[in-house]
Amino acid sequence: MFDNIQPVTISPRAAEEILKIMQTKNIPDGYGLRVGVKGGGCGVSLLIGFDKQKETDIVYTISGIPVYIDKRHTMYIIGKEVDFFEGEDARGFMFVDPKEAVKKG
Repeated sequence: MFDNIQPVTISPRAAEEILKIMQTKNIPDGYGLRVGVKGGGCGVSLLIGFDKQKETDIVYTISGIPVYIDKRHTMYIIGKEVDFFEGEDARGFMFVDPKEAVKKG
């Protein structure tokens, strides 16, 4: 019933970078993008990386990228978007809340 609802989205810029990494960094077949949390209670930080699918995962395909999310982590990432930032001093992936960006804009 909820199979088409994705708790997290990936910006076009982040998707392009993720696909590039998967192709150029020899990410093994069967691996996808893991989106989740580290820590617990008030000290939760969001994380992304490449991993194999686990039994407790919810699996989505976003922009051709297999995305694995542990069912227990879903409530922490609902509504977040993975984006990619590239500036003079830093570059990398970050989580943004598209709803907050709309409120500020």
